[in-house]
Amino acid sequence: MPRAPVRIFPSPNAIGEHVAGRLLSRIERARVAGARFVLGCPTGRTPRPVYGELGRQLAERPQNISHLILVMMDEYLVTAGGSGFEYASAAESWSCHHFARVEIVDRLNAGLASAQCLPEESVWFPDPRDSAAYDARIADAGGIDFFILASGASDGHVAFNPPGSARESRTRIIQLSEETRRDNLTTFPAFGTLAAVPSHGISVGIDTIASAKESVMIVSGSGKRLTLTRMRSADRYEPDWPATVIHECAAAEILADTDAAEPLDAR
Repeated sequence: MPRAPVRIFPSPNAIGEHVAGRLLSRIERARVAGARFVLGCPTGRTPRPVYGELGRQLAERPQNISHLILVMMDEYLVTAGGSGFEYASAAESWSCHHFARVEIVDRLNAGLASAQCLPEESVWFPDPRDSAAYDARIADAGGIDFFILASGASDGHVAFNPPGSARESRTRIIQLSEETRRDNLTTFPAFGTLAAVPSHGISVGIDTIASAKESVMIVSGSGKRLTLTRMRSADRYEPDWPATVIHECAAAEILADTDAAEPLDAR
């Protein structure tokens, strides 16, 4: 598998415009072919410009996205009555269910006629009661056509996959590392304190991500310089830095803004 190339953009918004244009073209191509389009989606700061630009372009040039399926990467878990886990409340502003509804679905559907909209039931999350069923459901849908990826700044985690995650790992419940929880506290200040960040989550695995037909890893901001450097120095998956999974994807690119890429520009 060849190393994923790096493309540098002037800003996160420029990355968002580029990715949104690619996605809408592929989504329309699938509709014309009578197929679904399965899109893997993260939450957080990094993909926000992509979702915002998708909404803007759809409002400007409406197209039917009713055949789109969103495969969400992960969700925070809380204990369920003292035994087992359940989703964190979708009412919490930091929950992935809340993010998917407000930051993705509402933005994409805002400018569309009802018949063109992404249906609520087309937003998928892994079920903590049966983690393995998620990978089977994705496979039954024909696999993930395009995966938007983002990396943790401090330890290179992708979704909730911490350093040490096996290449063959699939959807599972994960105890979140302190580094991941600190990154998420920065992403969602509404947590208030590190103690308020849940200790567990359910997440797609490294193999789930690597199996996508096409992927982009978005890296923006000066805080992501280390992860960009680590990805650029690798040519295959390195378990101590999960973001290197991008090199395992069949058709992949790393899209960085100038702030993240400054060490590259200096060489």
